[in-house]
Amino acid sequence: MADNRRPTGRKIRTTGNSSGVHLRGDGLGSGPVGSSNGYSGRRKGSSGTQRAALGGGSLTVIIIILMLVFGRGGGNTDTGTSTFDSSSYQQPSVTQSLPQVTPQNVDTSVASGSRAKRTKILGNGEDVITLMVYMCGTDLESKYGMATNDLREMASADYGDNVNIIVYTGGCNAWKTNGISSSVNQIYRVKRGGIENLVKDDGAKPMTDPETLSSFIKYCAKNYPANRYELIMWDHGGGSVSGYGYDEKYKSAGSMRLGEIDKALRSGGVTFDFIGFDACLMATAETALMLDNYADYMIASEETEPGIGWYYTNWLTKLGSDPSMSTIKIGQNIIDDFTAACAQQCRGQKTTLSITDLAEFKNTVPDKLAAFSNSLSDMISDKNYKQVSDARYVTREFAQSSRIDQVDLADFATNVGNSQGRELADAIKSAVKYNRTSGISNAHGISVYFPLQRKSYVDTACSEYSEIGMDDSYANAIRAFASLQTTGQAVSGGSAAASPLGSLFGGGSSATGADMVGSLLGAFLGGDYSSISDLGSADFLSDRAMPDEELEEYLTLNHFDASSLFWSDNGGEYRMTLSDSQWDLVHGIDMNMFYDTGTGYADLGLDNLFETQGNDIIADTSGLWLAVDGHICAYYHTDTSEVDGAEVISGYIPAYVNDERVKMLVVFDEESPYGRITGTVSDYHDGQTDTVAKTVSELQSGDKIELICDFYDYDGNYFDTYYLGDAFTVTDEPYLSNEDVGGKIVITYCFTDIYEQEYWSPSINK
Repeated sequence: MADNRRPTGRKIRTTGNSSGVHLRGDGLGSGPVGSSNGYSGRRKGSSGTQRAALGGGSLTVIIIILMLVFGRGGGNTDTGTSTFDSSSYQQPSVTQSLPQVTPQNVDTSVASGSRAKRTKILGNGEDVITLMVYMCGTDLESKYGMATNDLREMASADYGDNVNIIVYTGGCNAWKTNGISSSVNQIYRVKRGGIENLVKDDGAKPMTDPETLSSFIKYCAKNYPANRYELIMWDHGGGSVSGYGYDEKYKSAGSMRLGEIDKALRSGGVTFDFIGFDACLMATAETALMLDNYADYMIASEETEPGIGWYYTNWLTKLGSDPSMSTIKIGQNIIDDFTAACAQQCRGQKTTLSITDLAEFKNTVPDKLAAFSNSLSDMISDKNYKQVSDARYVTREFAQSSRIDQVDLADFATNVGNSQGRELADAIKSAVKYNRTSGISNAHGISVYFPLQRKSYVDTACSEYSEIGMDDSYANAIRAFASLQTTGQAVSGGSAAASPLGSLFGGGSSATGADMVGSLLGAFLGGDYSSISDLGSADFLSDRAMPDEELEEYLTLNHFDASSLFWSDNGGEYRMTLSDSQWDLVHGIDMNMFYDTGTGYADLGLDNLFETQGNDIIADTSGLWLAVDGHICAYYHTDTSEVDGAEVISGYIPAYVNDERVKMLVVFDEESPYGRITGTVSDYHDGQTDTVAKTVSELQSGDKIELICDFYDYDGNYFDTYYLGDAFTVTDEPYLSNEDVGGKIVITYCFTDIYEQEYWSPSINK
């Protein structure tokens, strides 16, 4: 009986109106979209095609009411009042009502032994709140006006004298709000429809400098004393390793790492009711453990945030009507409003937002995390690396194409399958008091860094853990895992073998048989790291999980044999057969298509298009490839998962939209089985930042799209990245289809093993 494993969450349609493939221009000189992004930024390539074996009293404050005129302005003047640019990013408009969402159950219990909350709520409406918003506008504002939109939402809220909203602005080349300076940092107060300038010139300094944050905290505490302090950090986010923030005026300043946030909060001298991140990817275990010294709760997202970010008007109005509202209730309102706004304006985009009780988290999680970490180290040293690798591979991962290696901690702990993992997962779920997700499964509110794709982060992460005072056990576990993973890659050919070029020009990946493991291992353990790229300092390689003899034995027994990758041509149907033992070492499969231009090959990307029958893989030789409004595009599949019992496939299309390099995000699901573009995210291809930008919502009518792809000459060299086809303008929601590329194509399949090593099959020429 046929075992057809073509992904079930996706359907194929054609229009017959393909524009074909041609390269345009003289090359962009911007660096490859494939070898540095597509080939190394892909996860769960065969999910849906995986075999079963893959396994005080109120205070009186002075109120200044400033009504704003919503007009267009230059944004660089230093006036006392500010107006908003009506052409800026406005989704949703503050005049729109949000759809109703049904509140979910809120956990108000606290585990025994947790410290008392530092913030004392007076009750009866007597509390005074100072909300500090640290708003690094960056390109989110200069390109899209996202900060202006959120300021407008804040100014539209209705609240009284005992709520103070103080905003620190900077980090942006061009604000779309009249009066906010792009040359110096400033401080504003938001109140009843307007913003008042409090500090016209706080200097020209990076927003990612911890001293800038700490000085703002001190200013607010001195000038707007309160019994309840809240802090929201607004900008890009990078999570466990890269932390918070991207200042486009001071790009070389980098982000504010967790250790630097710790320094800023310590210097600021304030303890907060909650610290929230209106930024991507900051809901991590590392962040929570660091914040415990300074706040009672954390509100943050595991996944990248849609561009609209938090929706401020409603929850601020509710807070204004009851300044004694419990912090968990504030968090619930923020999360529900965010969920409703995203459902209204960001259809198809993944959303997560949670509130975590930091007192309970610090009380219950560290010991269980240490026990779980020690169990991982023991599993690896006891030759159960594959079990850990399989668990890591199937765990919910966030921002896959950005290669930040953050996964849901409760999901990972559960997937490992031991008692220590189950206890840790239970503790995390208990400490997360309210969590909502959309379009994503197995996201329980707290993520963690666990290496797989980017080895250069390992030592950086471990250094960060030491700086914020984390127990050594988790650092030891990820070092042991990364060390064995990297060694497994080295004895399989390493980075040089992980390329499609061998398939294009030499028949496929070079086979490194079991008899070669010993010699390759000896060279690698002797310090020859030339076969591995992106190692960073490589200090983690000193943490060998087992003696050299046992390591050689393990790698020999768990070694993917690339010599088994060959096709049999059965009358035009191409099949490949893998043994059960080889299948057991496969984590992912994707098809890679190249178009022969007559002078070289245009790389059209990676897609999970194939079928299996028993132990056979059947290649897709139809010559069809993804197209946007009939324009063939490069496309990179990043993730396949199950949400509410249905398969969801995600990927991206590299492009320039309105002359900005982006990734157009694509999803195939029950609602859109033929695919739809859910939004775009900035593609920082030149090392500008390791943090991740919020996603800009749907493409708009009039947007200019220029698709791009990589080009290789016949000598096997990456030549440049080119525009792919002609530019076109969006007139309606873009129509995705699979069209005949025409001309000569070369097809190869990429297999990923348990060490995240990639192998390309011999090519099929059509």
